[in-house]
This record gives sequence, structure tokens and C-alpha cells, in this order.
Amino acid sequence: MKNSQEIRVGRNITPVTGFILLGFSNIPRMQHFFFSVFLVTYIVTLAGNLLIIVLTLADPALHIPMYFFLRNLSFLEICYTSVNVPKMLGNLLSGDQTISFISCAVQTYFTFFLGGSECLLLASMAYDRYVAVCKPLHYPVVMSRKVSTGLAAGSWLSGLLMSFGHTSMVFTLPFCRSHDINHFFCDIPPLLKMACGDTSRHETAVFVIALLFVTFPFVLILLSYVCIISAILRMPSGEGRRKSFSTCSSHLLVVMLFYGSACIMYLKPNSSYSANTDKFLSLFYTVITPMLNPIIYSLRNKEVKGAFWRMVGRRRYH
Repeated sequence: MKNSQEIRVGRNITPVTGFILLGFSNIPRMQHFFFSVFLVTYIVTLAGNLLIIVLTLADPALHIPMYFFLRNLSFLEICYTSVNVPKMLGNLLSGDQTISFISCAVQTYFTFFLGGSECLLLASMAYDRYVAVCKPLHYPVVMSRKVSTGLAAGSWLSGLLMSFGHTSMVFTLPFCRSHDINHFFCDIPPLLKMACGDTSRHETAVFVIALLFVTFPFVLILLSYVCIISAILRMPSGEGRRKSFSTCSSHLLVVMLFYGSACIMYLKPNSSYSANTDKFLSLFYTVITPMLNPIIYSLRNKEVKGAFWRMVGRRRYH
């Protein structure tokens, strides 16, 4: 991928060395407020997800596939929010909204790499819960360390490969319109709006990839939960039903938050594109969901809370 892109204007060729991320500049009086809110959100996101990683590594009781996937998810969320939020904070604080061509391409690449990996990782977590609830006697064999590691590695690798092709396809386009990106990060829909010529094939490719990496995993998750809920309702013990549903409800809530905003963002008709609406929708899966994930898993999970208090107790007595 080249460090600059060329734009043809008549017979002239103008090198594109960067873009302008407009972000929330249309609300100038709110810049410092947005900076404060997003800074606090970012700090909470890093602290919460790092705590989940430490707890699931330090406590032997959490050395099971469910928490192995949760640890992967927390690490992914740290990376995901760090791709876009620091740049957005810098823009809000300094007022410098420029981003180089190569930085924009890198930001797009990692956004889609991590977003695609999260879709598949959430599907893997749903499969883990399905086996745990519907086939508990076979769980140690079906969800062995080799299988869980393979599912996690497959999620990361698939996102890596998908994003490479996706980003290359977009950043080899000639950009001939305004360099102003009406977003707080380099996202593909606003970039396609700036490209010269017919981009219908690229828009179709975005839609197809969204189907594969958003809709297909989401359907698998829904099917898993249909089976899980059916199995829970058949349990004779009320306590067993409550415990089983408790271990699944946190994951289901995270899935609804992430997939809800992502589906609306990337599967809606192109004719309904609205830059301002997309910016606020993007905040859900790039800023809000990564912050809420550790809160949801810690507040609704007795094992995670128990691991936290055990760690606090050990430090108190040392």
C-alpha cells in the first residue's frame, strides 16, 4: 500500500497525503466536555479489561474455556478502543484534526481486524456456553484446551485476513472529493463517499463481508441461545436454571450491545447513510461496549467477583 494516493483533477495529479477527521467539530462548544467524557471512558475501559485479564490469569478457579475466551475478549477490547480513542482525544484537545494517508489506512485496518475478530470470538463464546449447558457431560472433551485455543486463534486470524483485503480494496481507490471525513475515525462508508467513479462494487463487498463477519456469527449465536434457553427451561431445579442463565446472560447482553449497533451501521441500505447518525452509532461499539463489557461480566458473575475478593484478601494479608 502506498503512503500517498493520487487524485486526478482534470489533467492535474494531486497527491493525497492525508485527511481531515471532522469528528464532533460541528458542536464546538462541547469539545472539552466530549474530551473529559471520552477520557474517563477510556481509562475505565483499560482498567476494567486489564482487571479481567489479571483475575482470569491469577485465579486457578477461572482457568476454564469460558474465562479463556473472556480474557481474549478483554485483550481485544483494550486494543480495539486504543485504535481510535487516543486519536480522537488528541483531536478534541489540540484541535488538530489531520491524519496522514498511511495512518488512516492503518486505523481502518486495525478497526476492521479487531471488529471482525470480536464477532467470531463472541460466536465462539456462545458455542462454549451451548456445550456447557446442553452437553455438560461432554464439556471437558468437546471444549478441550486444544479446541478452545483453536477457536480463539481462528477468530484472530480470520479478522486479520479479512481486514487486509478490505483495507487494500478501499485505499487503492482514487479519492477526488473533499478530504474531510465526517467521522472521528477512518471508517469505510465515509471513505467510499469521497472516492472517484463507481464504488458500487466496493459497497457490495462491504455488505458481503458484513454478512459473513456480522450476520453469520450472529445467526450462530442466536441458534446457540435458542438451544441454551430450551435446555434451561427443561431443568428440574430452579437453582440450576438460575445458575445456568446467570452464566449466559452476561454474554448475551454484550452480544446485543455490540451486534445491535454493528448491524445497523453496516447492513443498512446505502441510501439511508447519515454521517452524524453513523458517528453516534459508532460510539457504541468503539467506546461504550468496550467499557461496559468488564462491568457486565464482573457485576453479573459470582465467580469473577469471588476471584476479585480472593485477590484483595491475599494482598491484604501479605
